[in-house]
Amino acid sequence: MSEHRRKPPQPQGGGRAAARRGQSGSSSGRRAAPRGATGSPSDSYGSGSPGSGGEERQYGGRAEARRAAQRSTGGNRRRGAEPTRGGRRAVPGGPGRGRAAAVSERRRLIDYPRAGKYGWQRWVPSWKLVSGLCIGFLGSLVAVAGIGYAMVSVPNEENAAALSQNNVYYWADGTQMVAAGSGTNRQNVTIERIPPAMRWAVISAENKSFYDDSGVDPMGIARALANMARGGDTQGGSTITQQFVKNTYLSQEQTLSRKFKEMFISIKVGTKLTKDQILQGYLNTSYYGRGAYGIQAAAQTYYGKDADRLTASECAFLAALLKGPTYYDPAGNEGLDTNATKDANRKRSEERWGWILEQMHNDDKLTDEQYQKAISKYPEPQGRKATKGMSGQIGYLADTAKKYVLNHSNISEKQFDQGGYQIKTTFEKSKVEALTAAVKKVEKQHINPKRELDRHVQFGAASVKPKDGAIVALYGGAGYDKGHFNNNADTSGVPVGSTWKPFVLAAAMEHGTYRSDGPLSPLSKYNGNDHLKVRNNDGTYVLKKDNTPFFQENESDHPWGYITLRKAMEQSVNTPFVQLGMDVGMRNVRDVAEKSGILDASFATLDPSFALGTSTPSAIRMADAYATFAAAGKQAAPYSVTSVKYEGQEVAGFDKPRVTQAMPENVANNVTDVLENVIQNGTGKNALSLGRTAAGKTGTTDENKSAWFVGYTKQLSTSVAMFREDPKSAKLLSMNGTAGVESIHGGDIPTLVWTEYMKAALKGKADLGFPEPEKIGTIQDALGAPTPKPTPSEQPSETPSETPSATPSETPTSPSPTPSDTCGFFGCEDDGGQENGGQDNGGTDGGVTAPPTGPTETNDDGGTSRGNGNGGIFGGPNG
Repeated sequence: MSEHRRKPPQPQGGGRAAARRGQSGSSSGRRAAPRGATGSPSDSYGSGSPGSGGEERQYGGRAEARRAAQRSTGGNRRRGAEPTRGGRRAVPGGPGRGRAAAVSERRRLIDYPRAGKYGWQRWVPSWKLVSGLCIGFLGSLVAVAGIGYAMVSVPNEENAAALSQNNVYYWADGTQMVAAGSGTNRQNVTIERIPPAMRWAVISAENKSFYDDSGVDPMGIARALANMARGGDTQGGSTITQQFVKNTYLSQEQTLSRKFKEMFISIKVGTKLTKDQILQGYLNTSYYGRGAYGIQAAAQTYYGKDADRLTASECAFLAALLKGPTYYDPAGNEGLDTNATKDANRKRSEERWGWILEQMHNDDKLTDEQYQKAISKYPEPQGRKATKGMSGQIGYLADTAKKYVLNHSNISEKQFDQGGYQIKTTFEKSKVEALTAAVKKVEKQHINPKRELDRHVQFGAASVKPKDGAIVALYGGAGYDKGHFNNNADTSGVPVGSTWKPFVLAAAMEHGTYRSDGPLSPLSKYNGNDHLKVRNNDGTYVLKKDNTPFFQENESDHPWGYITLRKAMEQSVNTPFVQLGMDVGMRNVRDVAEKSGILDASFATLDPSFALGTSTPSAIRMADAYATFAAAGKQAAPYSVTSVKYEGQEVAGFDKPRVTQAMPENVANNVTDVLENVIQNGTGKNALSLGRTAAGKTGTTDENKSAWFVGYTKQLSTSVAMFREDPKSAKLLSMNGTAGVESIHGGDIPTLVWTEYMKAALKGKADLGFPEPEKIGTIQDALGAPTPKPTPSEQPSETPSETPSATPSETPTSPSPTPSDTCGFFGCEDDGGQENGGQDNGGTDGGVTAPPTGPTETNDDGGTSRGNGNGGIFGGPNG
């Protein structure tokens, strides 16, 4: 073992002199002694040495001495003793080529890792290093800020948003429909005409330090940038000055560059304008919703008065809108966001309104008396009003197109309402006018507003091109100019009733039932009797919440017995489709409807009544879903806009929707074949006067709260809904007694409107018919069905069980064989006021006979459902 191993060197003072002594000692061939070591045993115990300048530290052993030596040579004893070119070892403290020598000879600019330290201490930066870096970083920021401040100037002109302009809508043929926007809904006012309560409401809610700050909020900007990095909303990172700058000089884009420009311009604006001038500009350029820009336009829009007449309570309401009018306008904006319902918006608005008044009170801007008066009652705003050029159906068309634009682009509502967009729609003027005329004609014939039960009757309708999805026409209501602002063609909340049954049948023909090996034939038989227990797949009965059996009802108690699904669709009998839905699986029914175009948000609970149309899709979606049947299973989402331009540039996102195969072609064709029979022989007979091949289905809901007819040809699919609505609560009212009859069904007024419109819309068009369906599925009757007896003839036959007791006044004409019964304008009637339907007497379904009493359509409420929608209630004299 070498001497180096046997006796670890010990530190010794002496600096460079010691190093020189070590170098001279190496010439004798002996190993140079480390500083502070003489080589004697006493040195290892810390005895003083000549020239040391004092008492040396006492070491407890070789290990400690070795660590001391390592410290004295820069932390690496071995490298300090590397051989020189002469074969001798360099003195540890001398000018060797190792790291220790380099460190000792010249100091690094940045001492990191730290020299002279070992272990974790080498990695802890010194206070000098930390201080230097902080000063450098802050200096860089100051330099960048100075450069940015010098380079960014206040724009000489207001931006396009501050000036605003109209949006122009075009018909499908390129001619102008209407020019509308916020350009005509802005009127700037001076600070003197803005009530103090409005000023303080905004300041208390958004920027309490407004009169004291420099115009920017560094912490707020930092929060906004962090939110932006996470993809969130940047709102809340701006002072009133910054928001004024953004509204007046900059775009609304959410980018870092825009945010920095906003900050620098805000600082400069704060030095050039007074605080009152900035506040005036902010209140005159802010967006309050409903197309209103500025406090004066907002005061007129929401309260029909000038801004200087606003109360403190009304000011707090308008200040709440600045948080986001889409979500704080109590009139609701559900078309823009499903979370912006009337109820949700009202709740948000009231909460923020109350909070703002509380802040004003806390800031001593309202006295106790003023606060109590303001908070005592919510300042109910007035309803929406029609803007110029938006009368009749134009308002609904523009509203539908606007929603489509916002949902298919990155354009915000605020940006859109600032105007400048050219929107080409799919709407055909002639068809829109034809649909409006059809509604008005039938409504005038049967609805008398002087009758109490005829008041508040509403219609909604839509017409869609199959295999394309283009919405060519819609009817949204009486018109914006009549005070009706809800678009009935695109509203939810109106159950569709028996028009849902085709989806149940389609699911059975595509998926079969739990008992079948494959698709089910529409000639399979199910029990059509009234008040029927419904079975689960395991054979047990479906139970209600109180554990009593669930009974499905028909509209009448007619004993249909076991009838084919084709016959049940024809006469809209409920009980077969409820049991069929359970056998197929309501999930499969839902999936078929969704693939056909029904939106997820409109589906009802998957209970037995789901099969009878408790879901609430819009008229647009029902027309589009039936278009899937018309197009042999091909589905395209409905669309209303073909192109959008801004400043001459096309906006992306408006290509035609992709066409998909939603269901097997033969399934769709067989559904169409069954629905043709509904018009030929069943509840849709009032559509026979169309005079061309068509298919469709009637629908009426429980308590007679809505009635539908959805039908189609190969060129066009159209849905018509009729309902009564309480204008105050927006709740549906029963139509029992409406039009002077006992009840309204889908085969009555809705079918007449549909037929009147389709005659005009298809005038001059060829009758293309439908593809001939191939036989589908196997006949598998429901549990309990009797075994059919063989007959020598396969020709189905039916025998009418009843004959009409009333003589109808009119007979519908049809290009197809005339039914054997005589029908009135609204279909066949019996003495009970219900359309007569055919009864399946031999277990077969086919011939055309006088139907028996009580054909039904569906509905449900609370677990039971009465059928509906048979048509024929208007045969004979009308009241």
